[in-house]
Parts: sequence; structure tokens; C-alpha cells
Amino acid sequence: MSLKYKLLLFAFAGILGLTSCGKKSSGGGGNESTTTGWSYNDPNSGGFEVVTDYQPTTGPGLVFIEGGTFIMGRVEQDLMYDWNSVPRRVTVASFYMDETEVKNVDWREYLYWLRRVYSSYPQVYRKARPDTLVWRTPLGYNEPFVSNYLRHPAYNEYPVVGVSWLQASDYCLWRTDRVNEMLLVNDGILELELNQKDDDNFNTDAYLATQYTGTVKKNLPSLKPDQPEGRQVTFEDGILLPKYRLPLEAEWEFAALGLIGNTYEERMVERKIYPWNGHNVRNPDMKSRGQMMANFVRSRGDYMGTAGALNDNNPIPGEVKSYWPNDYGLYCMAGNVNEWVLDVYRPLSFEDMDEFRPYRGNVFKTVVTNDDGTYAKKDSLGRLKYRDVTEEEAATRRNYNKSYYINYKDGDLASSTNFNEESRENSSNRMYFQGETKRQDRANEGMTSLINDHVRVYKGGSWKDRAYWLSPGTRRFLDEASSTNDLGFRCAMEAVGKQSIKDR
Repeated sequence: MSLKYKLLLFAFAGILGLTSCGKKSSGGGGNESTTTGWSYNDPNSGGFEVVTDYQPTTGPGLVFIEGGTFIMGRVEQDLMYDWNSVPRRVTVASFYMDETEVKNVDWREYLYWLRRVYSSYPQVYRKARPDTLVWRTPLGYNEPFVSNYLRHPAYNEYPVVGVSWLQASDYCLWRTDRVNEMLLVNDGILELELNQKDDDNFNTDAYLATQYTGTVKKNLPSLKPDQPEGRQVTFEDGILLPKYRLPLEAEWEFAALGLIGNTYEERMVERKIYPWNGHNVRNPDMKSRGQMMANFVRSRGDYMGTAGALNDNNPIPGEVKSYWPNDYGLYCMAGNVNEWVLDVYRPLSFEDMDEFRPYRGNVFKTVVTNDDGTYAKKDSLGRLKYRDVTEEEAATRRNYNKSYYINYKDGDLASSTNFNEESRENSSNRMYFQGETKRQDRANEGMTSLINDHVRVYKGGSWKDRAYWLSPGTRRFLDEASSTNDLGFRCAMEAVGKQSIKDR
């Protein structure tokens, strides 16, 4: 057999292999249960419906991040002597992350929707507005940025700043609903309804709980005799995406390092200090040699370089696709703006953590139901109501033991979400009623320490930081209701199912 013929056979076999890997089946048996022998998707066998050819869908703006093990934490001298980022080996599951930081134009789209839909609740729009006064400084002329940075079209592609951790988390939930709503519209299941008002708006959880109907264009065909008109979409259909959220600290650091470009058969060729190779902050490539790899402060008073040869080009945050992406294709994972992550801050997180997907910040909640087990009526903003798990419920479930709460081992006895009875009643509406109110609640509680359940981690370095903070292993913290002019965020999402990029 000739070499050319062997190569053709090999290529054909590879194509067949890729085709078969792309087909996803349930239960390992295609269209028949391997445990009962009953057929799936057959009205003559009861009509149990199973998706047997699921193909993963990537949400708008997201990049697939193949997970794995890595050394999380400090990679250079601890100049701050905090000892809060000691290296330790952990494993991160595969996930999705935004290619860029969330932009000003993205946030204005969010504000526009809130004002258009929640016409009876103007406070919703007001609470979601970024704090543009973060640009104001007593000894510098930054006043034009107060009015220009968020609104002027020249800054459309610049990262949004002046948003708190609470506001960023709320944006993630809103984005989930808008993306899933458009998926149903594009599939011809719902009509695009532009007259949604107040509580009558599409919310993913409310839709799945049949508390939002919308204008139905078509139902999915049902195999059950009692549903002749068909049925609405369920989560088991695989049409709706998981929720957008802030990335875990471990996920963010893993994605920033981009070690996928430095491994060969599980051997790491070079451990990175920054999201790029080498110990330098200048580009070593012949074409761009000497140019800064990120937007940061080189030295005292040097924010952008010299006229005629501007180096990092940006005295403030730059466009979100500035500079060079890392090996995952993510932009500005160092410099430009710092980024919020999901975790509650603790100085010694490494001493009390899981080795798989480490995270501190779990607050277990459950949906509010009526006595008959049905979901309680959704709130005035169209969302399902949730409540904290009670001590009685926690006692009966191992993974709800009190020691797993973020406030137990640290001596912080206050609830992680409720400060008083008023905020407890509004907890289901936390998405839209936060900020100054919560800050005042904490002041009334006599809070004096920044080591508490309402302080969150941020990472990445910014346009006004020195090179030390560009290393993904460094970490800082800020109250979740606070905001600055050098702090933004990007969203993440679970990667359900198979974890290898070869299988997706």
C-alpha cells in the first residue's frame, strides 16, 4: 500500500472519528434505556422525552476555557507581605469566559432595558447607574470623564467602571435572561415581545417555573396524550443556557495565565508571571518589539509614554481589545481595569479550601413555595422568590451543614445577606435595591473591619497600577457595594458536559 493511500485512509478515519465524537447520546444507549429497555421519545412507551443529540451552544461574547490543574497563587516576591496568596495546586473545571471586559455600550444597553421595562419602578434604573463620580479627584482635572466616559460614543468600546460587585452580579443575571429570551425567539418558540412591563418580563427561572408565558409562537411537540397542543421548553431540552455569573477567583487566575500554550503532554514548559511568556512587560516579537503588553503605569507620572512614540497609548482605560490576547484568546487579562471575581475575601483562603473549584462565598438558598408545593407568586419585578435555608433544613442535609457557610469559621455571626428585617424582606429584590442602602446598614451595624462577608476579591491590575499587580496571582479586596474608576468585570458561565475542547 502506497504512503499516499495510507495517508488518505488515515484522514478519512479521522473525519469519521470527529463526526462520531460530535454526536452526543444519553444513557449510553441512543434511543432506548439501557436500564429498562423502554424506548425514549416514543408515545407507545409512555412518551419519556430525552435529548440524544445535544450539541453545546456558546453564549454571545464567550470563549471556551479548557480546565485542568495548576498552581494557584503568588509567582513572584510578595512585595506587600500580605501572605494571602500562597501557592497551592488546585483543579478548575472547564468553563466559558467573556473575551473582553464588559463595555460602556453593553452597560448602556442594560440601563436602556431597565428604564424601558420597569417604568413603574424608576429606582431600578437609578440603582443600576454606574457611579461616574469615581472619576472626580481633588487635585486633578478629571471632571470631563464624569460626564463623558460612560455616555460619549467615543468610549463605547471602553470597559465600564464605577460599578460595584453587586451591580456587576445583577448585570450577569439580566444578561442570562436576555440571551435565553433571544434563543427562544430565534428558535421560533416565542414572539419578540417589546411591550414587557414591570413583573411581566422574561426571566429564565420564572419561565421554567411556568410563571411567565409571553407570546407563544409555537410549542414543542409533546409525546404525552394529555398535551395535544404541545408544551413549553424545559431545561432538559438543552435550549436554554446556564446562568452568566462572575468568574471564581480560581477560574479568573487560571484563564489569565493561559497555560494551555505552555504545556506539552502534561508537562509545563514555562510557568508564567504574566498572561504572556517571559519576565518582561514589553513585547519581544520582532514586529512589535519594545511595545508594552498591557495598560499600566510604568513609573511615577508616566501613564502613556512620550509624545510621538506613545507606548501603551492609554492614560485611562483603553478599548477592550487593545494589546494582544493571551493563549485562550482573552484580552486585557492584565492591566486596563481590575476585575471583580465572585469570591468573598479572606487573607488565608488557601488554608481552608477545596482542591477542586475552590470558592468561598456559598449562601445556600431555596425557592419559596406555597403549602401545596407550587412556586410562590413571583415578585413585583418578575422574578422567583428565594429564601435562605433554615437551620432545620440544614441539619437534615449534609452539604448544608453550618460549617460550610461563609460566616461560620471566621467569627462573623451576621447573616451574609440580611442586615435587618427590612433588607430581609427585600432579599428577593436584592438585584435592584442595593448600594447606598446596604452601605448605610453596615455603618449602623458598627462594621469596622474589611474582613467580612461583604468584601470581595478583585484581580488583574489596571491603568493606574504598577507592573506588580499585572501578575494573575496577586489579589486585592473591596467592599461589594463600592466602586472605583479602575475596576470593571467580565462574565463567566459553566461548561456543562464534556470538558475537553476536542469533544465540544
